[in-house]
Amino acid sequence: MLTTRDFPIYLEKFTAHLAVERNLSSKSIKAYSCDLGLLLNWFHSRSNDTISEADIQAYFAELIQDQLIKDSSVKRKYVSVKSFFSFLVNKKWISHSPIQALGKNFKKSKRIPKTLSTEDVRKLLTSVQTDLQTLKSAYRKKICIRNNAILELLFSTGIRIGELVGIKLRDLELEKRTLLIFGKGRKERILYLSSEEVLSKIKMWLDIRDFLNPQCDALFINKYGNPLTIYSIEDIFYKYRSVSNINQRATPHYLRHTFATQLLDNGADLRSVQEILGHSSVSTTEIYTEVSIQRKKDVLSRFNPRNNLIL
Repeated sequence: MLTTRDFPIYLEKFTAHLAVERNLSSKSIKAYSCDLGLLLNWFHSRSNDTISEADIQAYFAELIQDQLIKDSSVKRKYVSVKSFFSFLVNKKWISHSPIQALGKNFKKSKRIPKTLSTEDVRKLLTSVQTDLQTLKSAYRKKICIRNNAILELLFSTGIRIGELVGIKLRDLELEKRTLLIFGKGRKERILYLSSEEVLSKIKMWLDIRDFLNPQCDALFINKYGNPLTIYSIEDIFYKYRSVSNINQRATPHYLRHTFATQLLDNGADLRSVQEILGHSSVSTTEIYTEVSIQRKKDVLSRFNPRNNLIL
């Protein structure tokens, strides 16, 4: 049976496995470590030396009952703990997983993705163009051109901001209009840049990128020539969110949700949307059908039995 004394040793081996064998990003590895560290702290707080199935069930029951974190966060912790113990079983360091019976009754509420209206997206993108026309400083104009390309790329491809900051110059092929994206778990996918306008704005940025004295091969760099961070992208989005006076609770991820929903509204099939977004399972993509009003409108207009009922 696994003890709390052995736990840190196995956790170190597990994180090495995530980095080397599963090739996960440092952010994902940190999330796993944090989730498992919280579990270990819970055992320490109860002075438990051994880790049993009943203890694991009690831990998750407490998380669910206290309702201090979202269902999705509880689910993530469940996945982290399950992966950890599965790893130990595969290595034959423990005989069975103490979490194996819990998943049968584990449920998560479905949350509807939050999106922006078409008009809000137009206001957001237009606000950058307006900013570019009014700026006097040559340096600030260059930064604005970069910001314009960033927001356009986020909306036209639906990529995550973590994926955007990881794009290298070599990942972009302008002649083929393709962009290589490294998603979660370093899974690769190729996207096609279908919009001439977006392509033009990316080219505008590339034409002036060297003026920032690049210190790396990242597509988007800061004023010091280093790669932008996800926090930089958030700041850019929040700036123009405020200027354009759209939903002040919106985050950059709203652009991804809006992109996916509008793809479905425009007739794209679910499997194609899954591939474009880089979802490992189509069930993840299916949530966007909940907010695809156009699809509901088409189905109900064509097939609702009440439409043809004459009284």
